[in-house]
Amino acid sequence: MSKKALGKGLDALIPRGVMASLDVDKMTQIPLERIRANPNQPRKRFDGERMHALAESIRTDGVLQPVVVRKTGDHYELIMGERRLQAARLAGVPSIPAVVRTATDADTLRLALVENLQREDLNPIEVAEAYKGLSEKFGLSHQELAGMVGKDRSSVANTLRLLALPESVQHDIERGMLSAGHARALVNVGPEALQLELAREVVARRLTVRQTEQMAKVRATSEPDADHRAAEHRLTEALGTRVRIVIRKNASGRIEIEYHSLAALNDLIDRLCGT
Repeated sequence: MSKKALGKGLDALIPRGVMASLDVDKMTQIPLERIRANPNQPRKRFDGERMHALAESIRTDGVLQPVVVRKTGDHYELIMGERRLQAARLAGVPSIPAVVRTATDADTLRLALVENLQREDLNPIEVAEAYKGLSEKFGLSHQELAGMVGKDRSSVANTLRLLALPESVQHDIERGMLSAGHARALVNVGPEALQLELAREVVARRLTVRQTEQMAKVRATSEPDADHRAAEHRLTEALGTRVRIVIRKNASGRIEIEYHSLAALNDLIDRLCGT
């Protein structure tokens, strides 16, 4: 498989990258029912409002930029142009202009990923999953993958690490509740329970990436050992609310006790004071 760098933008890609190496068949109008989705499409979520706006534009002016497809039996498989295809279907038009090209599975996967990366349409988890798909399907190292998508190796490796985060945290990233910067801070702490706890706190308090990094650093160095976790459990059971022990480097620490209302606070005071 050719491992060509997929450069600095789609305009550059067409003459110099993988697109330039594909054999052009023809450009034609293809009925929408004859075009199948790209199974390697990395993007899983589409902005509904923007999709409806594009559909309205298509109703008014038609599809101004053709999609790219390849022939598969009696049908065509989409290579590039997922948004245009979906919006055309939403607009109710019968056909769409398409460039028909001869492409391998590797080409379709690379181009679908690059199209979305260049437009910054993918969320960090979609990018990570696309990188993983490329790496596993074609046996690529991080360095080879980085060269293919025009990124540096460390960027690719850090993105792939996001897939180690708990599933619920990944969902928060997909929904835009946590940014890529938040995610990179969370992936550096462990265990999973701590990642979940920090993610909830970041979302609830709307912390910045910098605040998240600072909090993750403190929590990572103050994670309680088995004895302290047992003490946390005993205090939680005794007080009827969550208790957390934060350990300092000099073996001292502090106890954090949660409460959720003034009445709960007064009840805690009574318990602690024995009244």
